[in-house]
Amino acid sequence: MDRKSAALGLRARSGWATGIVLGGTVAAPEVVLRERIVLADPKLAGSVQPYHAIVSRSLRDAEAQLARYRGSSEVLARDAVASLVKRAAAAGHAPASSCILRSSGRPLPDLAAILRSHPTVHTAEGEFFRDALRDASEREGLDVFGVKEKEAWERATADLAIPLATLQERIAEMGRAVGRPWRADEKLATLAAWLAMRWQRDATSRD
Repeated sequence: MDRKSAALGLRARSGWATGIVLGGTVAAPEVVLRERIVLADPKLAGSVQPYHAIVSRSLRDAEAQLARYRGSSEVLARDAVASLVKRAAAAGHAPASSCILRSSGRPLPDLAAILRSHPTVHTAEGEFFRDALRDASEREGLDVFGVKEKEAWERATADLAIPLATLQERIAEMGRAVGRPWRADEKLATLAAWLAMRWQRDATSRD
């Protein structure tokens, strides 16, 4: 088995994420681990929707509270990703890369502008949790990739050279092998991990 081809795929939600570790090879991947990653401390009020929680505060207070939320979520993400990598390695699969599904949004403005726009508040929260996952992946020494969620299936059909219907069936087969839950979160995280395996292989071959 090609240990270096193992990869982590991550899809973030508000306060949590789905993590999938794929092992095997790019041609024949297999789900090694599936996990719901908690990114918001239930003891920290407002941490599930951090920007919503600070929208009515003064800018100074908002910045301070957001820093508390960020510190908490980063610790949770680091612990969860470190655990996934450790358990995967113990099972004979050493992840070398991570792929995080991204939004299609534009770069965020400063905090004051974010808090003045409700749609931007939602966008900022998505980026908040993705940033925590990116930080956690980098701390584990993983090569971090990203793909826009809306483009993930199209990108995968091109980069993996697999027709869409076949690709969807192969991911469905992985789901049947590991059992429920196997929703859009798990499917997209698996797709992200598969892309990370491919991109990692390509990057390694260029070295």
